[in-house]
Amino acid sequence: MQKTHNSLSEEIRTQSVELLNLHLAAAIDLHAQLKQAHWNVRGPGFIAIHELFDKVSAEVEDFSDLIAERAGGLGGTANGTIQTAAQKSFLIPYPLGIADELQHLFAVSGALAAFGGSVIDAIEKSATIGDATTADLFTEISRGVDQQLWFVESHLAPKKVELSRGK
Repeated sequence: MQKTHNSLSEEIRTQSVELLNLHLAAAIDLHAQLKQAHWNVRGPGFIAIHELFDKVSAEVEDFSDLIAERAGGLGGTANGTIQTAAQKSFLIPYPLGIADELQHLFAVSGALAAFGGSVIDAIEKSATIGDATTADLFTEISRGVDQQLWFVESHLAPKKVELSRGK
């Protein structure tokens, strides 16, 4: 840890940096998964989904920056190399060899949901260890992930729900 005038104890900062680096690895992985989908999607909705994946990947890249800069601000090191991301990411590997837009939409939505779920856990963990600012950062990212997931899932056909009429 680098010396800093940050008011959090070194123990709290160390725990936060560890949590941030875990999510940095996953965010870098998620960004790469989105680019994989962007480059390889095919189907009738190609252009809309191709552009959507590019926009979502840019948002996820912004999440990476927020996470890495918070780690640095706490006096830690942001471990943001591809090698570290591949080793530390908790996301399942993206399926290679797919082209169908629906397969990509399901794969991307699953990855976003997994990342989002872990971010929600990180909010609680950050708050529990006493780092409200990192918890707030993860809350901001959670809102962003939810929005991006909504955009992606909006391209999936909704399931038909039959409403029963009471007699």
